[in-house]
Amino acid sequence: MNVLECRSITKAYKKNHPVLQNFNIDIPAGRIIGLLGPNGCGKSTLIKMIAGILQPNEGEIFVNGNPIGEKTCADISYLPERTYFTQSMRVEEVVDYFADFYKDFDVDRAYKLLADLKIDPAAKLKTLSKGTKEKVQLILVMSRQAKLYLLDEPIAGVDPAAREYILSTIVSNYNPEASIIITTHLITDVEQVLDDFIFISYGGQILMGGNAEETRNQTGKSLDELFKEVFRC
Repeated sequence: MNVLECRSITKAYKKNHPVLQNFNIDIPAGRIIGLLGPNGCGKSTLIKMIAGILQPNEGEIFVNGNPIGEKTCADISYLPERTYFTQSMRVEEVVDYFADFYKDFDVDRAYKLLADLKIDPAAKLKTLSKGTKEKVQLILVMSRQAKLYLLDEPIAGVDPAAREYILSTIVSNYNPEASIIITTHLITDVEQVLDDFIFISYGGQILMGGNAEETRNQTGKSLDELFKEVFRC
């Protein structure tokens, strides 16, 4: 069974101006997939529909064979593009919040990752930099034993020195029966961990996709180089 199935998804914020139109994908278990495309092509919209935050105008989305709803919310761990915690909270309070809210949350794993990144659990969020807040949020999301992880620009605000650790230690160390979908414009940094990729253009048109390693071997080019060719102005 696929972890994710999107069937003929259409979403429009304005009439006759669809962000996604007749969009279809199948995501099997145990894969890390890069959903890559220019700004405004519908990447975040798609992620929000899978997470159940937005509803498609047409089409259906299934996670582990179930339509989007209460059951799929328990299977999905979602990292939004922006932080959303109350700034007066301490890091340890946010950890407690996740532990209370999610049955699959691994507290020990969260504290280990915080220690690895030298983040003080007693620190208030308002005292942390934007990048450190994003690290905290990513740690919390990846400390769940979910079936599908949705990471919307997970390293956009993180300093280059921490990106390798985050990608290799957090993103790669996940439930092997789960899958991860990553949206990002930092393709050079993230392609090292991708199993598969999808190049998506405006209107949800898939221009290219497949196995990342096979594509690099066949073309002799990195995904970043291919992206620049496909989306050249």
